[in-house]
Amino acid sequence: MSDLILVAASGLAREVLALLRSSGDGRRIQVVDDAPELWGTTIAGVSVTGGLEVVRDLTGHELLICAGRGTARRAISARLGELGVSPHRYTRVVHPSVNVPDDCEIGAGSVLLAHTALTSNVRLGKHVVVMPNTSLTHDDVVEDCATICAGVSLGGNVHVETGAYLGMNASVREGLRVGADSVLGMGAALVVDLPPGQVWGGNPASRLRTSAAT
Repeated sequence: MSDLILVAASGLAREVLALLRSSGDGRRIQVVDDAPELWGTTIAGVSVTGGLEVVRDLTGHELLICAGRGTARRAISARLGELGVSPHRYTRVVHPSVNVPDDCEIGAGSVLLAHTALTSNVRLGKHVVVMPNTSLTHDDVVEDCATICAGVSLGGNVHVETGAYLGMNASVREGLRVGADSVLGMGAALVVDLPPGQVWGGNPASRLRTSAAT
């Protein structure tokens, strides 16, 4: 089993470390972050060993980007690509409580935290983060770098586009589309398609403002 580098010293990195420890993962782990003030410190007892150049030099290590926001994960992935890092090095991390049916797909670099429910034919792209106690039902598609926060429920045939952010306990009616780089606020109930690049909230959800990409 290859050693593992977590990219970004973040709250998500701490959650991933807790997940790996609870599952008895025996890999040696280090954290890298481009903030020099963090070098030589620790996060949850794991050393922050340097910036992204460390990833380029340790070619035998698997990778997981642990930035909490989709835009940051996308930017870090692009930066690592510029450094010559192969996308084949990205691993997936799935909490032991999560059952992944045979007809579901989880892209490289994605994280599924505790008690995520996937029913049938769910497809997750690359660098997707799914927080605890979420429900992803039949034929849902979640594209690259999307973030699904704790308690979110997606009806069947929902399509979440690249970089979208769904806040805690939001719900999406079946058959809808959540646009790229959009934000659905905490506790919102989406009953119509959410266009790209907008922030919506409320029950039923409606437009609040145009979004900066998350």
